[in-house]
Amino acid sequence: MNITLMALIACIVAYFIGSIPFGLLVARARGINIREVGSGNIGATNITRNLGWKLGALVGVLDFTKSFLPALLARSLFTQDSLVMLVSIMPVLGHIFPIWLKFKGGKGVATIFGILGAYFGLPYFLAFLVFWFAIVKAVKLMSLVNLGVALLFPLAFWLKYHVIWFILFGVVLCGIIWVTHRANIGRLLKGEENPIQF
Repeated sequence: MNITLMALIACIVAYFIGSIPFGLLVARARGINIREVGSGNIGATNITRNLGWKLGALVGVLDFTKSFLPALLARSLFTQDSLVMLVSIMPVLGHIFPIWLKFKGGKGVATIFGILGAYFGLPYFLAFLVFWFAIVKAVKLMSLVNLGVALLFPLAFWLKYHVIWFILFGVVLCGIIWVTHRANIGRLLKGEENPIQF
């Protein structure tokens, strides 16, 4: 198969996998429309705030997996870093702009974490996750922690790969988190961001 056609198919499939609204589906199984509760976001944070940390963790794992697996597959299918990155980021775009929900989805943190797991390996990612969780538990402002750790992405990619394209990929992932957290940034600046409880 032509490499361009294969990449196109992989991008489309990865987007549709990413657009599966696991948060909405898990909440609906409990008889709740999560888009009418709390922030209205379908991501793990809103699920945790309103349905408890167990369901929040479940949604987080599912959203992680829907980018982790496509990123691993892309790395096995393509040798060009640019194509691997393009396919890898499609589940994130699917999560943020799901076709099923009129392109209004989550903020992409867990799906970006899935990319990190694929690019850095699960042992390093799990160590990062423990670090992330400890800070969230201490600060209790998940959005603030997510914004902070996102700034470390370019550095992490540089330390791992020492290639400019990977560093730029880290910048893009960081930028996505900051853009999708615009409302949170406003609330943080006003001191109105709701803390998360475990």
